[in-house]
Amino acid sequence: MTSRRKFFQQTGAAFSGFMLAGCGWRLAEMRVNPVNSDRNLLNVYTWSQYVDRKLVEGFSNRTGIKVATSVYEANEAMLAKLRAGGGGGYGIIYPSDYMVKKMIDLGLLIKLNRDKLIGLDNLFPKFKNPQYDPNNSYSIPFSWGTTGLIYNSEILDPPPEDWNYLWKNQDKLKKRMTLLNDVREVMGAVLRMLGYSYNSKNESEIKQAYEKLKILKPAIAAFDTDAWRNQILAGDLSLAMCYSSDAVKITQENPKLKYITPKSGSSLWTDTIAIPKTSPNIDGAYKWINFMLQPRVAVHISKRLGVATPNLEGYNQLPDQLQNNTSLFPSESTIENCERLAPVGDLEAIYERYWTKLTSS
Repeated sequence: MTSRRKFFQQTGAAFSGFMLAGCGWRLAEMRVNPVNSDRNLLNVYTWSQYVDRKLVEGFSNRTGIKVATSVYEANEAMLAKLRAGGGGGYGIIYPSDYMVKKMIDLGLLIKLNRDKLIGLDNLFPKFKNPQYDPNNSYSIPFSWGTTGLIYNSEILDPPPEDWNYLWKNQDKLKKRMTLLNDVREVMGAVLRMLGYSYNSKNESEIKQAYEKLKILKPAIAAFDTDAWRNQILAGDLSLAMCYSSDAVKITQENPKLKYITPKSGSSLWTDTIAIPKTSPNIDGAYKWINFMLQPRVAVHISKRLGVATPNLEGYNQLPDQLQNNTSLFPSESTIENCERLAPVGDLEAIYERYWTKLTSS
């Protein structure tokens, strides 16, 4: 959103009260017929950032369906588990945009029955017919954002403006910066810095990105998607590559931490909700999606987790402070300078080969 992107994170009693008070749902729409254990349990496979206990409790109180969650740090890890047969028990998954396209091509997702969906009209127009999944036929957008850099403004002066800052200040940042544990994001950022596409299918360009990263490797504390949060708050890191959804939450905890989207461009991502063909509880999965499409739920997810909602009705209910937060909702010019990740076909093996060389050396 995942690497990204804890929609089941620990939260306070206030949200619990919200969920128990109601979200605009009619109970008849959410009633469950207790036919068997599968219908009363929904296994959700998601990014760690999207795990939220109170959200789960609210859903369970409304539907009678218990929810179990498992997390992953990369789209590729999720895909590998599903393809290896280890994901047969998951009722709902959270693939990112480019992974949706890949999973559609692989025949791994259920084509959604629009008659069973409630709230699609609540979405922003630009999220109703995305390029990666026309007409949202197989997925529903959950959150969106950019990839960039979070940094300590007390330590780094002048501040970073672009990816090349890491190389120019390698000595100052030595073992005090982390990059995402995500091959496509890290390689893509360097490709963009070099003037290429995030989705380059040119092996020579990919190799150039690898060579640049090899130069930077001695200064990198870790390739990490989650642990950097506590480390940068504790002052152990000066800078981290991260997703905007994570950065917003962290900058609220410490205003000295700032987030930027690099000037040369970055990735624009959407994390979605989809139903795998192996889902043992399709009825429960639809109820989960409909629950997430409700504006009130979108509002509280955006407030608590610092994620940009694709839900227009939810956005309109957000306070001005959040609507005007450009880290959360970037300007159109920033969005236009970003690029969505896309499948790279046979070149995926090339990316993985260079990534393994980089991270294992």
